[in-house]
Amino acid sequence: QAQLEESGGGLVQAGESLKLVCTASASSFAINTMGWYRQVPGKQRELVATLSTFGQTNFADSVKGRFTISTDSAKDTVYLQMNNLKPEDTAVYYCNLLSLQGNFWGRGTQVTVSS
Repeated sequence: QAQLEESGGGLVQAGESLKLVCTASASSFAINTMGWYRQVPGKQRELVATLSTFGQTNFADSVKGRFTISTDSAKDTVYLQMNNLKPEDTAVYYCNLLSLQGNFWGRGTQVTVSS
């Protein structure tokens, strides 16, 4: 079983940047997809960006060109670099690990973008 922990959230002004970090305590799943999702009160959790073991990425249309996703060499940490943040990006951001062994979530980190 994997445990995910997010960090890096905070309060920023529109146009500024943040980098979110997610560390996995158990990432021994050879084939997986790690990613970031976000959720605002009253709405469904939505995909932000994902990165597979094979290097395939997927981004929400609303963040394309502004956000990037990457992992470290050990692939037990996933990053979300968020540039040119907009108020619409305000949400709780959750780290996700999807593998044949299960679907795992972190507890979330708050990102607030003021206008």
